[in-house]
Amino acid sequence: MAAHVLRLRIALLVGALRGDTGRATRVVIGLILLVTATVAACWALLTLRDAADEVALAVTVLCGSAITLGFALAPVVAAAADPLDPRRFALLDIPHGRLAAVLVLAGFVSVPIAALLAFAIAGAVLWGAHGVPWAAGAVSVILGVATCVLLARVCMALTSLFLRDRRSRELTGLFVLAILVVVVPVGVFLASLEWDGTVPSQLSEAVDVLALTPFGAAWAFPGLVAQSDPGAGLSLAIAVLSLALLGLLWWWLVRRLLTTTERPTSGRERAGLGWFGVAPGTAGGAIAARSLQYWFRDRRYVMNLVVIPIAAAVAPVPLLIAGVPPEIALLLPVLLAALFLGWLPHNDLAYDSTAVWMHLASGVRGLSDRVGRLVPVLLVGVPLLAVAIPVSVAVYGRWMLLPALTGVCVSLFFSALGLSSISSAVAPYAVSRPGESPFQQPQRVGSSGAMAQTLVMFGAIALTAPVLWLSWLAMTGDADLATVALWWGVGIGAVVFAVGIGLGSLAFERRGSRLMEFAEAT
Repeated sequence: MAAHVLRLRIALLVGALRGDTGRATRVVIGLILLVTATVAACWALLTLRDAADEVALAVTVLCGSAITLGFALAPVVAAAADPLDPRRFALLDIPHGRLAAVLVLAGFVSVPIAALLAFAIAGAVLWGAHGVPWAAGAVSVILGVATCVLLARVCMALTSLFLRDRRSRELTGLFVLAILVVVVPVGVFLASLEWDGTVPSQLSEAVDVLALTPFGAAWAFPGLVAQSDPGAGLSLAIAVLSLALLGLLWWWLVRRLLTTTERPTSGRERAGLGWFGVAPGTAGGAIAARSLQYWFRDRRYVMNLVVIPIAAAVAPVPLLIAGVPPEIALLLPVLLAALFLGWLPHNDLAYDSTAVWMHLASGVRGLSDRVGRLVPVLLVGVPLLAVAIPVSVAVYGRWMLLPALTGVCVSLFFSALGLSSISSAVAPYAVSRPGESPFQQPQRVGSSGAMAQTLVMFGAIALTAPVLWLSWLAMTGDADLATVALWWGVGIGAVVFAVGIGLGSLAFERRGSRLMEFAEAT
C-alpha cells in the first residue's frame, strides 16, 4: 500500500507538467525559480565556512526557523486542495495509524521538501567545516526536514477541517496581509543591522529564543554543539518532543477526518459571496462585509485611498526646500498617512445615500454599525502603517526612534478613527451620489461639512500633542522617552477610539430619523 501511494504521489508530480500548456508553463517557471533560490541559499550557507560560529549559528537558525514557519503557513494561505487528504482514502478501509504513517512518508516526496533537504544538507556540510561531528549534522537534517513535513500535513488537515467552506480569494488576501505586516517590518529591521563580523545583540537574543522553540531547535542543535553550549541537549530534546507531539496530532487529525461526516453544503452556499462569505454572520459582520465591498469597488472610496499616498509624498517637499534635514522631513509622510487614514471615515455614513435605511429599519445597534464601518479602514491602515513606520525609521537611521514614531502614528490613527465615528453620525454632509464622479459637486453643501472635517483632523492632532512632544524630546536628547511616547500613544489612541465608538453608537441610535431625513434630502 505504501509503495502504491508513493507511486500515486510521483504520478501527481509528473502530471503537473502535462495537460494545459499555460499551467505547465507556470509550473516550469516556478520550478526554475525554486531551483535558483535553493542554489543561492546553499551557496550562501557554504560561504560561511570561514565565519565565526556565532555568525553561522545566527544565519542557520533564522533561515531554518523562517522556512519551518513557511511550511506551516503555506497550507493556510494557499487555496489548493490537498491531494493527500486522508478523506480521499476513506473507502479503502486502511487502519488510521498505518494511513497516517503512509501519508507522512508520501509527504517527503515533493519539490519543496527536495529543496529543503538540499538546504539542510548544505547546513550540515557547513557545520562539518566548523568541526561538528557528522552525526549531529545528520540528526539536525532529519529532525528539521521531518518537522517541516509534519507541520505541513497538520496545517493542511486543520485548514480542510475549519476553513474549507470559507476559503475564498478574500480570505487568502487577509492571510497575505497578516504575513506582510510581520515580514516586511522584520525584513527592514534585519537589513538595517550592521554585522561587522559579529552578531548584533538584537539577533543574538532572537536566536537564543528560537533555539528553544519547535521552529528553530533542530537547526540550532549543531551550532550549539560547535560552541560546546550546554543548551545543545535542551534544543535536541525540544526538537524531538516537538516532532513526537506533531506526530500524535497528525494521527488524531487523520482519525478525526476519517470518522467525521462533513456538514452537507450546497454549491451556492458561499460561492460568490465575497466578503460576506468571510465575515461573521452577525449584524456587525454584514456591515463590515458591505463596507469592504464599497471601499474596494466604489470609485469614490478608491479615490480617497489614492489621494493619501500622493498627499503624503508631496508634504515633505516644502520642508526640504526650507532646509529641513531630509531624514527628518521624510518622517512626515507616515504621520500624515496615519492621520488621513483615521480621518477618512468621518463622513462614511453619507456615502450610503438612501441605503442607510436598511440599518435603521432593521434595528441595527449603533455599536455594530460603528465598528462594521471601521473594518475596511483598519484592514488598509494597519498593514500600511506596519510597513511604512519601519521603512521611515530605517531612512532616518536611528532605530531608537521606532517606539516613539509608532506611538505617534497609533495615537493619530486611532484618535482620528474615534472622532470620525462621532462625526459620521452627528454631522454628515452631502457627497456625490453612488455612480457619480468623485469630483462632481454635491447637490447641497453647508458649513457643517467644513466644520466636521476640521474638528476631526485638528482634534486628533491636539489629542496627540503630548506624544508628539515626548517624541521630539526623544529625538533631540533623552532616548528613554521613546518608550514613554509609545505607551502614551497607545493609551491615548485606545481611549479615544473606545470613547468615540461609544458616543458614535449612541448618536446613531438616537438620531435615526434625522439621518433618514439627511439621506433623503441629499
